[in-house]
Formats: sequence, C-alpha cells, structure tokens
Amino acid sequence: MKILLAMTCWALLFVLSWPLALLVLVLWPIVWLVSLPFRALGLAFTALFATLRAMLLLPARLLGSRA
Repeated sequence: MKILLAMTCWALLFVLSWPLALLVLVLWPIVWLVSLPFRALGLAFTALFATLRAMLLLPARLLGSRA
C-alpha cells in the first residue's frame, strides 16, 4: 500500500513537473543512503533505553510486581 501511494504521488509529480520528478527519482537513493546512519543511531538508542528500563525494573520484577 505504501509503494502504491508513493508511485501515485510520483506519477502526479511527473505530470505536473517532469524535471522535478526525474530529479526526485535520481536523488532518492542518495537520500536513503544518507539517512541510514540516523536509523542505526535510533536503533542503538532504542536498545539502550530498553536495557536501562529492564535494569531499573528488575527489582520490582524480582519482588513479584505485576505490570
């Protein structure tokens, strides 16, 4: 569904301004490659916060608290 929406938006952009649509088509992989380190950083922070949460809630889990 996401791909269909993206293709429809790109086709509409192609009808309205074909040079801009071709520029988007060429630059999209570059933008995706630039965003990869930020995704990895987000994944690392998610793992860090999950670990901290597990460490902080461990005493309560050992004492039998129900979450």
